[in-house]
Amino acid sequence: MRKAGLVPAVALALLLAACGTSADAPVPNEALRQHTSYFNVPAFLHEQSTALNRRKPTVEKQVLLRDGGLETERLRPTDWAKELQIFQQADIDKPALRGLYLVDSVTTPDGLLRRTYRRRPGAEQPVRQLLVVSRGGQVQQVRATVAQDNPLVFSTKTLELDSPNGQLQTYRVQGVQKLILFDSVRYAVRGTVGE
Repeated sequence: MRKAGLVPAVALALLLAACGTSADAPVPNEALRQHTSYFNVPAFLHEQSTALNRRKPTVEKQVLLRDGGLETERLRPTDWAKELQIFQQADIDKPALRGLYLVDSVTTPDGLLRRTYRRRPGAEQPVRQLLVVSRGGQVQQVRATVAQDNPLVFSTKTLELDSPNGQLQTYRVQGVQKLILFDSVRYAVRGTVGE
């Protein structure tokens, strides 16, 4: 395991993943925030990070390197809100976005509720789609596709959180970014929560 290369690779992946959005803004106090009828990603992340901060588990991170190899390291994050901050980019539960997403709900034969929020045609929002899978009101999976396309940059990424039994188990960020006059950069980071 090459530890020296992991930190720059993780930093690069998270930097690229954060480009083009304002996910660095602090999460507003939930009591003061007006909600739409969409899924409340910040509240879900707050719930998960609070539970993880109490448990203090390790996380095994895998980073896809430029040469196609994988680098793995085991860490113990001290602030899970920061660790999961990139997933704030999937937040569509804002008053300004009311009515910009079509909602489709399907219940599978095994009792899973799959709710999909799709950006309406012509809407200029970075979150193309948000999928929330739950069972009995407990979130099992959150998956979002976030994209930016303008004359200077094209980027698309998939953000995914898996929380069977209501506890975060794995999280993934993968995507591609193409800046004008530069080659495309692909990145992928996967975290598996341990004990």
